[in-house]
Amino acid sequence: MNALLDKGNRAADWLGRHSVDILRVSLGLIFTVFGVLKFFPGASPAEALVMRTIDTLTLGVVHGRSAVVLTAVLECFIGLTLISGRLLRTGLLVLGFSLVGIMSPLVLFFGDLFPGTPTLEAQYVLKDVVLAAAGLVVAAKALSAMPVRIGDGPGRA
Repeated sequence: MNALLDKGNRAADWLGRHSVDILRVSLGLIFTVFGVLKFFPGASPAEALVMRTIDTLTLGVVHGRSAVVLTAVLECFIGLTLISGRLLRTGLLVLGFSLVGIMSPLVLFFGDLFPGTPTLEAQYVLKDVVLAAAGLVVAAKALSAMPVRIGDGPGRA
């Protein structure tokens, strides 16, 4: 019985040390893959929704293919920062701002996304709720591991 408890404790310790990093890399892979798809016209099932959303959010300043390419660049940047762990704080900040755009179709186009039952586009947006929650977990660990102290810096005592 003690051997079983010991194995359980070791598994829990391993999960405690590695699970958030696994989540971070997995989230990064998802953002990178969905971002790369947007570079190829017609490859992303969200392409039309991205165009419509960015056009609405920017009041028509960014529209069409430019909106999709901008989204692709942002998603790939977020994904690569999550995968590599480099520029992680910047990637998480970009992710935070991107989540406004990612979730905005739920407010902007609710009637179109849920004409009764959820459309495929609605399901695509709803899965982003899980991605946002995963981003919060990763951010909580990253920010606690790299505390920011106001006033600390070169030449300050």
